Formats: sequence, C-alpha cells, structure tokens
Amino acid sequence: MEYSKLGASDLNISRIGFGCMSLKGSVYDNEVLINMAIDAGINYFDTADLYDKGANEELVGELLKKARKDVILATKVGNKLRADGSGWDWSPSKAYILTSADESLKRLKTDYIDLYQLHGGTMDDPIEEIIEAFELLKQQGKIRYYGLSSIRPCVIREYVSKSNMVSVMTQYSLLDRRPEEFTLDFLNKNNIGVLARGSVAQGLLIDKPAKLYLDQSPEEVNRAAYAISSVSGTRTKSQSAIQFVLQHQAITCAVTGFRTVEQLNDAIGVNFKNQLSEAELNILKSSVNPQLYKEHR
Repeated sequence: MEYSKLGASDLNISRIGFGCMSLKGSVYDNEVLINMAIDAGINYFDTADLYDKGANEELVGELLKKARKDVILATKVGNKLRADGSGWDWSPSKAYILTSADESLKRLKTDYIDLYQLHGGTMDDPIEEIIEAFELLKQQGKIRYYGLSSIRPCVIREYVSKSNMVSVMTQYSLLDRRPEEFTLDFLNKNNIGVLARGSVAQGLLIDKPAKLYLDQSPEEVNRAAYAISSVSGTRTKSQSAIQFVLQHQAITCAVTGFRTVEQLNDAIGVNFKNQLSEAELNILKSSVNPQLYKEHR
C-alpha cells in the first residue's frame, strides 16, 4: 500500500481508503472486512454521524477499537436527524457542531477524531461560526484536523480562503469529471488534500447496467464503461477506474466502499506502479464528454 500526506496535515493516509457507509453485513462479516483492510495497509476509515442514524459510527468505533492508534479515523457533521425519524435537516450551527462532536466521540469510542468534516455546506451558512467551532474542537484536543465534504466550487473557495482546513472530500470519477474544471487544481495549488469518493460511479463503470447518470445518457455511460474495459489489460475494471482517479496529482486518496471480500481484494490489488499510460488516459478521457458544474460555481 502507498501512503500520502493529507494536505498540510501530518496525516499519512493510505491511497485507498475505506468508506464505512458500505458496511451492511453481519458483525462477523464487517469485522472480517475491517481486519483484512488493516492487514493490507489501509489506514483511513471514513464514516459520518448521519449514516444509519449513528449506528455506523458505533460499529466502526467497536471494530477499530483495538487498532485505534494505528488508523486514521474520519467522520462528518452538519446533518441533524429529526426527532420523528422522518429524515434530517441541514444544521451547521456552532452549537450543533460542538454537541455533535461529543456524541460522535462517544459512539466511536475514542478520545479524538483525526479528521472532522463538514458534511455539505452552502453559501448561506454561518461560515465564520462553523470555522470557529472546528478551531475550538482542535484547541480542546477533540479533533486533530478538519475538512469539508462538498462538490460545490463556490463553497470550497470560501473555506480555502477563510479556514485552516486540510482536506476536501468530493465526488470524482471518469463519469464525473466536473472537479477537473476548477476544484482539483485549485486545491492542489493551496496544499489541500482531496479525498475522492465515487471512483466506480455507483458500479456503472464496472458491472452495473447503464442508466442515466448526472447529465449523461445510458449510451454515454456504456461508452465510458467500455473504455474502462478496453484499457484494463492485467488490471480489473475496478482497478482501472480507481487508477484513473488516483493519477490526478491533486488526489490524495480514493475512498471506496466494500461490501464483500472480493471487492476489497480488488481494490487492495491496485498496483501503484502499473499506472495508466498516457495513451490509456487519452482513451478514457475521450470517451466522456466534457462536464461542468451547472450550479454552485
């Protein structure tokens, strides 16, 4: 496994990360996956207080308890569950963030969170107040670093200019190259790590039937999937899709969800020395029409 420093932090994280929202099996099955990931060198585990109404944090905290000092644990905040269980609302107030951090620490069975991320963000948020909350949590030793989980260029620009965040988690894949227009180069220039989610585009690039994805027709999705297949060679399709993401210089880590041992082994098998050639990259890029964010620019 290869590792890379996350932005301006001192967190050296595995280039393949574990997106824990995917943990849906039995306790035994989940434990097998987590232990296999750790044994393979994966040290970045990402969850959120929203996932399974907090139960995912509890599960991750229990499964990582013995290995806590050897892993980098990340979670997210900002979405407040409704008391009646009907859904959640965006609630990025300072008070809510501070309270939520304490609740996440209890569920995760830890004294500190390595990376605490705002789980969204809009231009109408009290951004200075949100930053104050994260900075206070750092001073208190409850979090080591903080970041943003967002696809919105306008919001990302605000936090880069006003905060000491070290990372941005954003969606990026061959089927969603919108971040290439501005976000990725901007973050790289400002030494902010990028955690890429969605490398296989909901499985559409590897094994799921084509469907409308973002503004791309099923036919366009099929064309991208065929391109992935055509360049794979000694790689699996999943490995090629992940390699495409990791080969952008701005990407620190591809955060991937695993539900089976086979999926985990596939990602673990990414050979960082067997990169896509320039010709292969051109084949992939030419298979997808240029994309731009239509909102939140």
